[in-house]
Amino acid sequence: MTYAAQDIVPISEARARLTELAEEVAAGAEKLLTKNGAAYVALIDARKLDYYHALEAEHAHLVLLDEAEAGLREVLAGQRVSPEQLLDALA
Repeated sequence: MTYAAQDIVPISEARARLTELAEEVAAGAEKLLTKNGAAYVALIDARKLDYYHALEAEHAHLVLLDEAEAGLREVLAGQRVSPEQLLDALA
């Protein structure tokens, strides 16, 4: 994502403008706070953060489902290992 110049704020300046920045973020803006000229943290709306976390959880579930499906396909194809082979592979 690209940020407009007004959305990039040094953290030293953000301390003095926190209320103003929070109001802008609540209205839909995102602010990138910098430290020593480099990106450091971002201010985003709390609802958007919740949404990002939900997306992350959904992605994790989809990855697990893909892994389970791949395992089931291997079992159905007869590609199984005995418990002893599994323990040997894990050792």
